[in-house]
Amino acid sequence: MKNIIRKTNYKGFLDKVVGLLEKAREKAVHQVNTIITQTYWEIGKLIVEEQKGKKRTKYGEYLIQKLSQDLTKKFGKGFDIANIKNIRQFYLTYPKLYGKSKESPGSKSYALRSQLTWTHFRILMRVEDELTRQFYEIETIRNEWSTRELDRQINSLLFERVSLISIHRIST
Repeated sequence: MKNIIRKTNYKGFLDKVVGLLEKAREKAVHQVNTIITQTYWEIGKLIVEEQKGKKRTKYGEYLIQKLSQDLTKKFGKGFDIANIKNIRQFYLTYPKLYGKSKESPGSKSYALRSQLTWTHFRILMRVEDELTRQFYEIETIRNEWSTRELDRQINSLLFERVSLISIHRIST
């Protein structure tokens, strides 16, 4: 039996099977991330819509606290007050990310950034300037930055350095 396996190059065969399984797992993780991100956006939208109809700020805080408490009871970790506030802010920062376009109801009005995870978006939301944030989105996708690398680039002020170089080239 061992001789038959050696002659058929079992190692090469096994490597192909392992490669397929690893690729499938990677795709599954990517799909789960995309679904979680879209779900968080939809929850953020619901929170914002619920809070806008209420004039009292106390209700808005109560809503977030109560939602955090109830979701944590039902689903476990991941729904503390800070994350519920992040989910709300996600919708406010990217109001058109998953929204439907009025011009063509079946299409997305914002290029879906499925390459970005929830953690990428949480880091990007800290960038207040929209143009700067879009720069980091594009560079993250183009360079396949991890969340650590994205955070490092933002903290090292990459956008500002690139802007200065561009301004210098234009003026000379």
